[in-house]
Amino acid sequence: MAKRKCDGIEIEASSGNVFADLALPDADKRKIKSGLVIEIARAVRRLGLTQEEAGRRMGISQPKVSGMLRGDFSNLSERKLMQCLNRLGYNIEIRVKPGAKAVGHLKLAIAGLR
Repeated sequence: MAKRKCDGIEIEASSGNVFADLALPDADKRKIKSGLVIEIARAVRRLGLTQEEAGRRMGISQPKVSGMLRGDFSNLSERKLMQCLNRLGYNIEIRVKPGAKAVGHLKLAIAGLR
């Protein structure tokens, strides 16, 4: 990451993944999950659902919905989060392609409603 100084303060540019910037394990996985949760929160708002209604629709308990919307989604897998989006009316497409480097990366691209 590039570093520069501004008014005597050293500033380091983000890599685009805050989890990697903080050197957290499974940074790509955490970024994917957080992106899915952000989209779930948008869908719940757009549909005007209460947490209880959203939980019933997604097949999870209201306390799990509450935790997820507060940023606690460590107990939910990527697969479960994708299933939640399906149940909120979203299509999920997974695309696999060869990478330019020896080790590939994970990327989440959200299209459509905003």
